[in-house]
Amino acid sequence: MFLGCCNSEGGADAVVVDTLVPSAALYEKSNAGVQKRPLHTYPNGSWYTGEWIGDKRHGHGLQVWPDGARYEGQWHNDKAQGVGRFEHTDGDVYDGDWHNDKAHGKGTYAHASGSRYQGDWRDDKQHGHGEETWPDGAKYMGDYSEGLKSGQGHFAWADGSSYRGEFRDNDIHGAGKYSWDDQRVYEGQWDKNRMQGVGKFRWEDGRLYEGGYVNDQKEGQGKFSWPDGRAYDGQWMGGKQHGKGVFTNQKGEEKHGEWDCGKRIS
Repeated sequence: MFLGCCNSEGGADAVVVDTLVPSAALYEKSNAGVQKRPLHTYPNGSWYTGEWIGDKRHGHGLQVWPDGARYEGQWHNDKAQGVGRFEHTDGDVYDGDWHNDKAHGKGTYAHASGSRYQGDWRDDKQHGHGEETWPDGAKYMGDYSEGLKSGQGHFAWADGSSYRGEFRDNDIHGAGKYSWDDQRVYEGQWDKNRMQGVGKFRWEDGRLYEGGYVNDQKEGQGKFSWPDGRAYDGQWMGGKQHGKGVFTNQKGEEKHGEWDCGKRIS
């Protein structure tokens, strides 16, 4: 994202050309100390004004590129390091800590579109703990790894649904609880945004399923209970009763049988 943004010639592969940097000998102070110098313009049109040590930007300074991008903040040994603000030409802005020309530490990245991330960075990537918001009201707060949501987090969508639990590589993955805006709730295991493994699903009217899931469908062994006392405890496939099971009626009477695609056959 930021790699090379602060090189003098303005490109990702650009380097400082020593012969173009004003010589420290032209100034009264020793080149061992930080010096405030006049604006210096590079051949490609980018310019820097601020502090130097010898032929390297060091201290506080501002650099502006021909395309309008600009960085203002702290420098160390000719690289953005410390606290600074970088404004991209598309309107995106990063404001925070830098190390070795990269966003590193605590910082805020605001997109021109209105989305925003505030939190930890490592080597130009979201890494650690952070909070991300979107213009429609959606919000994520939690862990990041190498620029992706990974670890524990809470995501709230604009439609009122939410998820709290484990993420991996931006996917809901692991153990967690998902709540829909219509009061349905699933709590259990996930695999790449799908209910997978063992979980518990509740409906607002009191219905409850506890058991296995495969690819968002009830599968394996599970129990479905109705608010009136009825229940089915047995095998499932593709979201339907399939195989051997036990049905309990409202009186508590149990009936053993076999089901095929949701229909009792024996």
